[in-house]
Amino acid sequence: MTTQPSSAPPRIGIVTVSDRASQGVYADESGPAIEAALRDYLATPCTFDVRLVADERDAIATLLRDLAEAGCCLICTTGGTGPAPRDVTPEAIADVCTKELPGFGEQMRAASLRAGVPTAILSRQTAAILDRALVVTLPGKPASIRVCLDAVFPAIPYCIDLIGGPRLEGNPEVVAVFRPKGK
Repeated sequence: MTTQPSSAPPRIGIVTVSDRASQGVYADESGPAIEAALRDYLATPCTFDVRLVADERDAIATLLRDLAEAGCCLICTTGGTGPAPRDVTPEAIADVCTKELPGFGEQMRAASLRAGVPTAILSRQTAAILDRALVVTLPGKPASIRVCLDAVFPAIPYCIDLIGGPRLEGNPEVVAVFRPKGK
C-alpha cells in the first residue's frame, strides 16, 4: 500500500459509477455534488481525486483499490446502489473491502425516508473499510447526496482516525463532527 507523506494534504477519492456519464453521454453532476458538500464540511484542506467508471463490477473494484493504494483516506462513490441489474457497486465493494459498516447505509436510508423519498428503501447503500480508507456509497441523485452526507458525515472523521488515517477537522459552521472527549 502506498501512503502519502504526512505533510501532504489528505486525499479523498470521489467515484461516479455510471455507464452513460463515463461514456460522455451526459455530464456528471453527482461527483461534483459530493466534492462541493465535502468542501463545505471540511476545515482540513484536502486533495480530491475525481473519477468516472462504468457500471462494471471489476472496474469499480479495481478503481477503489487503486484509490486506496494511492493514499485516499475517504472514497465516496455515487451510483450503482439500486436494484437494477447493472447496479453492482455494493458487490464491487464486497470484493475489495475487509469490514462492512452497515450503520452508514441504515442512517442514510432513514434520512432519505425522513426527507420524503419513499424509494430510499430500494437503496443498497453501505460503507466499508479498504486498507486505511473508508469507502462510503452515496445515491446517484445529486439532491440526495447532501441528505445522506448530512446524516453520516459527523462520524466519518472519527472512523478515519480509528483506521489509521489522517485527522480531518470539520467546519463547525456547517457540521458537528463527533469524537469522544480527548480524541
